[in-house]
This record gives sequence, C-alpha cells and structure tokens, in this order.
Amino acid sequence: MPEISFYQSTGEDALFVEQSAAQLPQTASGEVTVTVAIDADKTFQEMDGFGASFTDSAAYLIHQVLDEQQRTEVMQRLFHPQEGIGLSVLRSPMGASDYARTIYSYSDLPEGETDPELSRFSVRHDEADIIPLLQQALTLNPEIKLMASPWSAPGWMKTGGSMIAGQLKPEYYGVYADYFVRYIQAYAAHGLATYAVTPQNEPLYEPHHYPSMLMLPEQQQEFIREYLKPALKQHGLEPKILCYDHNWDRPDYPLSVLEAAAADVDGVAWHWYGGAPAAQSQVLAAYPDKEVHFTEGSGGEWIPPFEQAFSNVMRTGIEILRNHSKSFVLWNMALDEQNGPAVPGFGKSTCRGVVTVNQQTKELTYTLDYYALAHFSKVIRPQALRLGADSDSGQVRTVAFRNPDGSVAAVLFNDGETEETVAVQLQGEEVLTFAMAAKSAVSLRVNGV
Repeated sequence: MPEISFYQSTGEDALFVEQSAAQLPQTASGEVTVTVAIDADKTFQEMDGFGASFTDSAAYLIHQVLDEQQRTEVMQRLFHPQEGIGLSVLRSPMGASDYARTIYSYSDLPEGETDPELSRFSVRHDEADIIPLLQQALTLNPEIKLMASPWSAPGWMKTGGSMIAGQLKPEYYGVYADYFVRYIQAYAAHGLATYAVTPQNEPLYEPHHYPSMLMLPEQQQEFIREYLKPALKQHGLEPKILCYDHNWDRPDYPLSVLEAAAADVDGVAWHWYGGAPAAQSQVLAAYPDKEVHFTEGSGGEWIPPFEQAFSNVMRTGIEILRNHSKSFVLWNMALDEQNGPAVPGFGKSTCRGVVTVNQQTKELTYTLDYYALAHFSKVIRPQALRLGADSDSGQVRTVAFRNPDGSVAAVLFNDGETEETVAVQLQGEEVLTFAMAAKSAVSLRVNGV
C-alpha cells in the first residue's frame, strides 16, 4: 500500500493543511469528475528548486528586526526540508536593488574617481546581514543553490555616473566582468558558492527611482561572449550564465543573445510581469540544450483579494514548471508592514514578501506566498524529474515529478468555480481520489509506487 503525504489549501483560514489518507476530503456521491493521469515514462526538466531573494531589505528585517528566537523559527520554517518547506534556490542582488535601505555597489567611489583595478572592491555591506543569513540557510539545507543578479554596475562605470539609469560604458566591459569575478570569489571566501549569474536584472527597464541599467541584446551578447565568460574561465570559475532575466513578453531578446553567444550561455532567466509562460517553451524549442529558469515574480496589492492573489501564484507556478523551468523564485523573502523598506525616493511600495516583519510591533507573519511556495517545495525536491501529467479538465491544473527517493509528487489547483472529485492515476492505476473545492490547491507525495 503506498504511503501518501497530502496537503490542502482551501482558503485564507485553511492554508497548507496536512491530512492523512483517512482524512482525504470526499464528496457525497464520490463520483469522479476529473482524472489526472501521470505518465512516468515521459520525462522533462530536472528541478533545482524554489525560493526567493534576500534583498538588503529582507535580510535586514530578518537579521536585525526579529529577535533570535523569531529568526531561528523563520529560517527553519523557510529552509529545513523536514521541519520547514525546504526552499532551495536563493537569488541575491549584486549590490542595491529597489528593495534596499541605501543605494550601494561593491565599488562606490567619490564623484569623479574611477578604480579600473577594483582595488577598493568590497562585499563588506553584505557581511552585516545578507551573508550570515545565506550561511544559516545553507546550514539548514545544504542543497541550496545561489544565483546572483546586478541591478546596476557601479555608477562610475556608467554613462550617467549613477547607479540609477544609464548604460555600461564600453571601456568598462572588461572591468565589469572582473567585478563579477571579485563577487564570486568574495562569496566563496565566506563558504558560499555561486551557482548562476545573470548579466543584468531586467535589462530593458530603465526606471529613474531605483538602481537600473539599460543593456540591449547586442550589448549583452558582446559582454557575455567577449568579457564575462572569458574572465570567469581565466579564474577557473564555472557558474552558469543565464541571459535576459526579464519578462515573458520579449522572447526576441534571449533569442538574439543566444544566436550570437549560445556557446557561452547556459540558459535563460524569466520574470512574470508581462507576457505568458509559453515564451519559455518557445525559446527552449529554438535552443533545446539551454536551461529555463524563473528568477523573479512578486505578488502585491495590485491583486488585492486573497483568493485572487493565492490563485495567481498557484496557477502561474504550475504553468512555469510545465513550461520547463528548473526553478521558481519569488521576489523579497521579507518585507515590512509598509511593503518596504525600499530605496530612498522609491515612493509607495505595493509588493508582498514571503513573510512580513512588522518593524513597529516586531510581529512575524507568513504570507500567502509562503504557503503557495510550500505547495511546491515541500513535495518537489531538488533533482526531481518532471513527469508527464495531464488533466481531462481544463479547470484542474497539474504538474508532477519523481523525486530522487523514488516518490511521486504532484501539485494540483482547481481553477474552476465548482467542487470537483479528482482521481489521480499513475501509469493507468488509480492511486487516490479526493474532493477539491473551487480555487483550492492540493499537493501530494506518494511513496512506494
């Protein structure tokens, strides 16, 4: 008899509730209305995992605002594979992002000065909060992979002399490649290996209220091919290079970069603020040997009611995985009661963290994003292999994996307006049947099949 782990979310007051096989919800009639068929003979991508980002703001809130007992609790609940939800991918901004208390890089200089030798390079800023939390997370879950993405080069390398807007000056392409090398080496000295880098966060977006840098595809392909990859290779460093790191609505950008620099690029990183996840599959079809990663998606007040927001993360997460992504990474690990702190001059923030840390009351709360991530990361473990999984109803979305321990995991979301009785089949044999309320999510892991 297979051993089944079963978790269900049916609303704001019933999130990620574990139930035994005997407690599985059933309808009065018990008549199956939807069949989900898992085909273990069809296999797709191998997962790296799920996670979010220790931005400067998130790291400050968890490391400095919470007390030691709260910090121990939240880190365990985030990262421990058994006692928590086992998050395993962390994306770190290289310097300030929009969610930082100040604007900073690892090579800040007085106006008018330059440092092409990077003699004053330092990650001292990160040693206060970010690096200690990354080290603690890695202790709790040694399978964690670290990604790094800059929002901007240091201002002195750019056309406007500022980390806000502007472009990288061509004469500093080589220096900026060395900047990546120094970052990777500095983190390695703290016991933190960099798994992947992207050349630029959201390279087509040039806001004037937080660090940003326009990097057109022609610039990115040249930077990767002629400078970044050679610099990494020269120093014996082998992080994956993921191009683009922006929205689904511009697949032409990564296609252009890959056309010119495919030999030096390992994959494509995507965000969800425009377009549809099918873009991931479109680019993969053209370059089937390149990896797909989803590196940023934030929820927030623009989708205010709980059900709509929770549903959005569940349905989109399933589609991201069905479109071949090896990772599913949300944005800030923590924000405060004002959805901040954000950089000075940012204005009102509407983003949502995975947890909320109230700076006034010191209260720690877990948001809907925590429970949505739990639906994926608790049952789908690193190195899990995606399996074929199809529902005979367009309303019930699903994705399935085989974990390294042989267990089969599936995540289902009932996107319809009515309750359904769902039968899950593996290789044509029915494994279990249960009722799914409208807009509810189910995660299950089956051992011994």
